[in-house]
Amino acid sequence: MISGTLLKFSVVNSLLALSISGAIAATAPGSPLTLDIVNNATLLDTVNATASHAAILRAQILLDRAHFSPGEIDASFGGNMRNAISAYQANRDLAVSGVIDAATWASLNKDDLPVLSSYTITDADVAGPFIAIPAGMLAKSKLPALAYASPAEALGEKFHVSPRLLMQLNAGKRFDKAGEEIIVPNVLSPEPLPAAASVVVDRSDSSVSLLDAEGKIIARYPASSGSKYDPLPVGNWKINGVSANPVFHYNPKLFWDANPKSEKAKIPAGPNNPVGVVWVDLSKEHYGIHGTPEPSKIGKTESHGCIRLSNWDATSFAAAVSPGMPALLQE
Repeated sequence: MISGTLLKFSVVNSLLALSISGAIAATAPGSPLTLDIVNNATLLDTVNATASHAAILRAQILLDRAHFSPGEIDASFGGNMRNAISAYQANRDLAVSGVIDAATWASLNKDDLPVLSSYTITDADVAGPFIAIPAGMLAKSKLPALAYASPAEALGEKFHVSPRLLMQLNAGKRFDKAGEEIIVPNVLSPEPLPAAASVVVDRSDSSVSLLDAEGKIIARYPASSGSKYDPLPVGNWKINGVSANPVFHYNPKLFWDANPKSEKAKIPAGPNNPVGVVWVDLSKEHYGIHGTPEPSKIGKTESHGCIRLSNWDATSFAAAVSPGMPALLQE
């Protein structure tokens, strides 16, 4: 168990301020990430540049399983992960720093299940159909569905991992072959999400949070929300309902950057639909919390007013909300 390793090595106070992000700058892009290295990574590995990616990856998966999503799992330390750490620390009554210190590492590693595991690609994983997604809305509207573009993209979303990292973990493997055994993040949480009572969307730290009846955050997801052209509609709203696999009705008049010659279009459902695999409707007209076809951009880019999550976080969020639930949108 990792927390035992920390005790064994008698981590001193100077390590409490050690950030995983500090070691990554010196890490070569090709640093090895094997099942054993990542599953056995310790906080002490952050002083070893060749192992820091493994420690980051382990922390990302543990945060994901604790319902404090770092967004797309990519073995790198960015703003989404820093914010997830801060929220996790506040939830666990730890010193809030956005840094993986010894106390935070020990708390995360109370979940001592393997963070990487073997997975055998199934017939369903490779059945498709897989479709090259065009750029324009009119071209999208002519497709039968906005399905995944490749098995690697589908598997990436299934395991909350960037396709690039999935390929790095599985050099030489084929993702289009049923029966192929690959290494994936073990993102199945050992603890079910507690009952949620309300929602908070906070643009200041690019987040959507679920709160319990006492007002404590029980789950947090990185989000893209609003822009200077389409500001977040700050205020107290409610959840109207949830639509799975929504069709997107594109109206160029609602988008400040749309081509004035563009026409309305009905965009078929699918994970590469502009609103992803789920739409959580808000009582504010035309606004919702939804998925996205571009999980790598969540928390890093602005939106057209609505609140975007990765498809997997949107699915988790949607399963926890119900009509009439309060939703506070704040900056």
